[in-house]
Amino acid sequence: MNEIRDRNRVVIFDTTLRDGEQSPGASMNLEEKVRIASLLEEMGVDVIEAGFPIASNGDFEAVSAVAKRVKASSVAGLARASRKDIDRAWEALKGARRPRIHTFISTSPLHMKFKLQMEPERVHQAIVDSVTHARNLCDDVEWSAEDASRTEHDFLCRCVESAIKCGAGTINIPDTVGYAVPEEFAALIAMLMNRVPNIDKAIVSVHCHNDLGLAVANSLAAVRAGARQIECTINGLGERAGNAALEEIVMALKTRQDLMPYATGVKTEYITKASRLVSTITGFPVQPNKAIVGANAFAHESGIHQDGMLKHAGTYEIMTPESVGLTRSTLVMGKHSGRHAFKSKLKELGFELGDNALEDAFRRFKELADKKKDVFDEDLIALVEDEAERGNDIIKFVSLQVIAGSKGPQRADLELDVDGTVKSTTATGDGPVDATFNAIKHIFPHEAKLQLFQVHAVTAGTDAQAEVTVRLEEKGKTVNGQGADTDTLVAAARAYVHALNKLLTKRQKTAPAALTA
Repeated sequence: MNEIRDRNRVVIFDTTLRDGEQSPGASMNLEEKVRIASLLEEMGVDVIEAGFPIASNGDFEAVSAVAKRVKASSVAGLARASRKDIDRAWEALKGARRPRIHTFISTSPLHMKFKLQMEPERVHQAIVDSVTHARNLCDDVEWSAEDASRTEHDFLCRCVESAIKCGAGTINIPDTVGYAVPEEFAALIAMLMNRVPNIDKAIVSVHCHNDLGLAVANSLAAVRAGARQIECTINGLGERAGNAALEEIVMALKTRQDLMPYATGVKTEYITKASRLVSTITGFPVQPNKAIVGANAFAHESGIHQDGMLKHAGTYEIMTPESVGLTRSTLVMGKHSGRHAFKSKLKELGFELGDNALEDAFRRFKELADKKKDVFDEDLIALVEDEAERGNDIIKFVSLQVIAGSKGPQRADLELDVDGTVKSTTATGDGPVDATFNAIKHIFPHEAKLQLFQVHAVTAGTDAQAEVTVRLEEKGKTVNGQGADTDTLVAAARAYVHALNKLLTKRQKTAPAALTA
């Protein structure tokens, strides 16, 4: 059962790896999920929902890998209300120090009639059977009433009472379609706290979607009404309009102690790093005016605001940049900086690299410093994360020369290292990006389709690094690739090659019968 019983302690349940990954195009491979999970654990997140084990072999392997890696946080696997789902989840979670089976079923009249095509009595019996089975396998069981905010109160109370009686230590009340408003959702939680006789034997959780932009507000209202676990994601990632954003939840609780005297175990100084990592891996950029982690969250352009800030930061900032991990630079990096300064700067930014990785990153830093007058923290973060993604890639970028302009044809001369052999080619295309991608196809033929090509500048200025995201699709499998460079076309080539390497990894994990060319 859940060990956290402090009445003012709010459990943070992060579902970036499960619900967040359900955003179209936000798929993550096993290594990326483990990287994010490791950072969430270091950050102090209580529960990490690592995936939906029965959904695919890839999801099963990712949950299993996270379960084995993470020690301090609980690791949860999602399962529908069936023995097959629950057994598969338990198989993936067996290696965890603190495993949790999270099982769910719909309870609203709309979902029961049209989605499940089940009568309420059958749904209730499924809850009893599934929670009982899960509890026989695992000490920590969470049960969710899907579409709870549109469920009839009498039936919801009955289901919650039965789930607790059968061994669920956490009861999750989701606003699955983001339909509720704060007063209504708080009243729903208060109703359950007052009417369910054994509610004191479980932690009440909430999982709010953002379809009306109210996910965070609904979650906080629920806490004030008695909920003590919030399910959320980094950057608010999630299907449709997303989930409640972890960074907004945590900082709201930390900043407004006067109205919400509750604590979490999250080390807020890791928030910016987590936001950047999730954005880089998924290819979902954070909008500049996003609360807490947006580029403009601590920027002040108005003269009145700037004047106030110069006199006292509290005039226009209700939290400090440092509190969310935005450090003010103490080391200015440039082409004359040495390895020791570079290593110290990376440590200041939260990166500790092994000797080989550090050497590779330092070499690219020197190349970058020769091109840019000022190397900003954001440049270094993009460089290190770009380098970290390469790992044991089969295909490696070597060089690119492009002829472009209005007269055409645009041409790309490309060199790639394919499994240790350097190959070169020349290709033309409808523009320099098309020519570059055609050249990659010449060297490494494939049938993957380009679904997304996205560019954004890492910093300001004409010499800024470009960070490119490429999304490729092959036989229903979608991957994102990232690349960073002061030359946008080089960044594009790196991103495309990165995505290809991910597809190769996915192919290797596919059953042999499906490995046709």
